[in-house]
Amino acid sequence: MDPAFRASGEAAHLIDPEFVEVGASGRRYTYSETIAELPTKPGSSADGPRYEPSTITGVLLAPNLVHLTFETDFNGNRARRTSLWRKQDEETGWRMYYHQGTPVPPDQA
Repeated sequence: MDPAFRASGEAAHLIDPEFVEVGASGRRYTYSETIAELPTKPGSSADGPRYEPSTITGVLLAPNLVHLTFETDFNGNRARRTSLWRKQDEETGWRMYYHQGTPVPPDQA
């Protein structure tokens, strides 16, 4: 969530080559689209708003597969998020395999 990290290109090491995202906008992103767009996406500027995560929970679904859920607030816009993280081997470590964001209407808790 750190803007400097998002903009640095280092985030590519945490994203699985088979990655797919369904963003809060409903748009589907592939690995290559995500890597190309991450440095310029909202939340990647040091002087702009940043994603503030909360209520983070992780569940081990199987060996080397974790389901992570959390909420974010970005400049007053809330979203509920879910991601799957998998570990293929010790060399690559944990990488995000899938991510989805769902907007939370302003009147919802």
